[in-house]
Amino acid sequence: MPKAKTLKLKWLALASLLNSTGAAFLWPLTTVFINKHLGESLTVAGIVLFIMSITMILGNYLGGYLFDRWNAYFISVWGAIIATVAIILMIFFHNWPAFPVLICFVSFGDGICASAINSYGNFVPSKDTRFVYNMVYLAFNVGVVLGTLLVGILYPISIDLTFIIASCFYIIFLLTILFCFNVPIHKRSKKKSISSHKVRGPQRIRITIVYTIFINLIMIYLAYALWESIMSVHITNLGIPFVAYSLLWTMNGAIIIIGQPIISYFAPYIKLYKQIYAGLLLFTFSFIFLPFIHTLLGFTLDFIMLTIGDMLSVPGIPAWVSEITPINKSGRYQSLISSTISIGRAIGPLLGGIIIEAYSYNTLFITAFFLMLITFIPITITNHIYLKTNRVYTNKSND
Repeated sequence: MPKAKTLKLKWLALASLLNSTGAAFLWPLTTVFINKHLGESLTVAGIVLFIMSITMILGNYLGGYLFDRWNAYFISVWGAIIATVAIILMIFFHNWPAFPVLICFVSFGDGICASAINSYGNFVPSKDTRFVYNMVYLAFNVGVVLGTLLVGILYPISIDLTFIIASCFYIIFLLTILFCFNVPIHKRSKKKSISSHKVRGPQRIRITIVYTIFINLIMIYLAYALWESIMSVHITNLGIPFVAYSLLWTMNGAIIIIGQPIISYFAPYIKLYKQIYAGLLLFTFSFIFLPFIHTLLGFTLDFIMLTIGDMLSVPGIPAWVSEITPINKSGRYQSLISSTISIGRAIGPLLGGIIIEAYSYNTLFITAFFLMLITFIPITITNHIYLKTNRVYTNKSND
């Protein structure tokens, strides 16, 4: 395809929206389709979800590795092709075991694309990186809302129609990658790259901050996965209808769509790491209240708190990682963000089930709270050391 001069933010956001919309058809559909349509047990469905997460992690890693070492455009195209071909084949082959095999190929391709999209976010010219990731995050969540809404409407009508519409989103996604992502990537000359004399002093601390963020992010998405899976059972056990649980996710998407532009507007006036601190703490402390909540209103308020924490922290993390890591290793570190999210989503439902069977839901919520809090503290300590060291190093350089 002919090269464009630069990648525009609107195409990056569109790719994120289309990919998340297509993927949102499959994640909520997988468990119920395997159990109700294919007649397999919930345990088998759980194993398939776990393998999906593993294939996505592999795709995340491969996408980031090849983004840095091979060709950013080609790896993006191949990731989109793998996912698109697999979802098209699902239209014709969605019995057992074709469905779980194909959905793992979709997940692998999605993993490659997720790392590529995040990495491309570092190379959108004339736009602040923080703003870019906020918009990509917003587009991603619009896609999640659209996809989950459509699958809820289409699945009762026809499973074939569901896969056809999902395939349409993936085809448009592939075309967007083909025609809009073939841009030159200047990994060493970009203005926001950190000059070697500035990196040399606190480089080890920078990398330590990044890995403490990754560990905490695993715990954040481990907890998030509980809301996506186990919380539906807990809420319905309390006599609250399932439709109310579904509406909580609709509310989640609406808050993000409305709130994210507001956060983007005020972002230049707030230090990025402070915004992320606030978001991570809101997300974490939303779990300490869950043992005491037994009504729909209580769950709604708690989920709003979690959603605001999500908005403040999650889109800021790729931008923060971008700020403190070398630009020529964008693919590596952005793929690690995607991988840690996939790891958290993979182990969350499994760990949740084990703790619930051995103890209780309340024990699970408290455990999740402490896992997030304990892994948050090292972020603040290492960042404080970095800021202090960087000030000293900068003063010496100026002298």
